[in-house]
Amino acid sequence: MHKGESNVWKTLVAYFSASGVTEAVARRLADAIGADVFEIAPREAYTAADLDWTDSSSRSTRECKDPACRPALKSMPEGMEAYETVLIGFPIWWYTAPNIIKTFLEAWDFSSARIALFATSGGSGMGKTMSDLEPSAPQARWLDARRFSSDASARDLAAWVDTLA
Repeated sequence: MHKGESNVWKTLVAYFSASGVTEAVARRLADAIGADVFEIAPREAYTAADLDWTDSSSRSTRECKDPACRPALKSMPEGMEAYETVLIGFPIWWYTAPNIIKTFLEAWDFSSARIALFATSGGSGMGKTMSDLEPSAPQARWLDARRFSSDASARDLAAWVDTLA
């Protein structure tokens, strides 16, 4: 999929990271394939208390329980129309993507883009992530979704990108 310096396919690695784990994987991936990188950041940053999944009233728990929730974004990348491929990374929350990923997908017309998802998780799989996210960008060409450990190598990440059709 990625053609390196020839830039046949302009690629963006966009990621949301609550604790830094997904950010590290996203940056390793972007470096490995020579892609641009963008942090999907909430307008209001998450605190440790917001991320306490054991607290049923924490912000992250409330957001995940509300399918209509769309946390506001701090910003969007400029020139999104230039990207043919967007690799979107996030941590798995309650067996799916955090709702801020839906906010990101719904903020842009991805009709000329290919989207592949990657996630980090201590043990949860991708669950219902694809079916949850596809309605937020139904015009996109959806590719693969893959979960990686926090120590995924640049070689493994680049190999995954090479499998995308």
